[in-house]
Amino acid sequence: MMIGAVVPSQAQPRTFTWQNTQRQYLLYEPSGRAGALPVMYFLHGLGDNITRCASEMHFDNLANRYGWVIVVPQATSVSGYSMWNAGLGGNADDAGFLLALLDTLVENGRVNPDSVFFTGFSMGGFMTHRMAIEHGDRITACAPVSGLIAFAYAGAVPVEPVRMLHIHGTTDNVVGWNGGSSYFGTIGISVDSVVSYWTGWNHCETTPVVDTLPDRVNDGLRFIRYTYSGEAEFQLLKVIGGTHNWYLNPATHDIDYFDEIHDFFLGDGSTLGIAPLEYAASQINIWPNPTNGILYVRTAEPVRLTLYDSMGRTIMQSNYAAGTARIDMRHLPKGLYVIVDNNGTSHKILHSGPGK
Repeated sequence: MMIGAVVPSQAQPRTFTWQNTQRQYLLYEPSGRAGALPVMYFLHGLGDNITRCASEMHFDNLANRYGWVIVVPQATSVSGYSMWNAGLGGNADDAGFLLALLDTLVENGRVNPDSVFFTGFSMGGFMTHRMAIEHGDRITACAPVSGLIAFAYAGAVPVEPVRMLHIHGTTDNVVGWNGGSSYFGTIGISVDSVVSYWTGWNHCETTPVVDTLPDRVNDGLRFIRYTYSGEAEFQLLKVIGGTHNWYLNPATHDIDYFDEIHDFFLGDGSTLGIAPLEYAASQINIWPNPTNGILYVRTAEPVRLTLYDSMGRTIMQSNYAAGTARIDMRHLPKGLYVIVDNNGTSHKILHSGPGK
């Protein structure tokens, strides 16, 4: 990690005045995309800053890869540490700032108000939970990573159900699975309580679909997904052996958090007004996801696809011509599958029925 790395020129810090305070943020817009686009907010952790996040996360590449606008706002300083008002200290009106900035982007015609997504790490994850609870009527989906619900909001009633993906490592000692921290004591409700909170308010089924993601890289981690269907879907991605980290590189880890989050945010694309599972690098669209057994593939050029099950076993391998084709998975058991194209891009597919 290059702490002193220079932010790309197209994403120099911008300012936004809110309650007589100059707030900073970074804005990344994909090249070659016109009209109002989906927007993803990334909220950094305690003591972090947007410059360092930009040097590590490469938001410019993500914006072009997904075709989305990405907003990276800066938290205010409290006792010398940048922190969000997520129920753990501070009194800044961060929620007001984030929504006012969103309003401006919508008014400028660059952001689709019906495709608004929040993710955040550590304290940014706490703040993401707060945004979902208090402003889920304006947010399409949220994905907090290594951040819990603070006690100040654990008894709050969400404004409405909102799709949620919670990612957490089992050996995280900064924001522990049980709600404790080696540095700060007890700081929030446990991950198990987070699951109960959101599956309850989202009116989800009590029994999840459980999938173990393929273990393709020797990274000492295992990723297990728990999917609770309901009025608004809730997913838990449990990282066995995971610490207080945002796992990025698919060459050194089984998954890339941003790709997992983007896939979850996108869903089948039917209600978002955006193309389903679009991967610009490979020019391949695969939908719907989750699927009831029938998948459609649209590709701009001939492609070879390999279908793997959750254990990494090859289920099918076939060549497809340019255009649209169909893959029938109805004979396969329900669960998580991975389709890998000849460019090496992985497309994670949840088969939810009517399989075996």
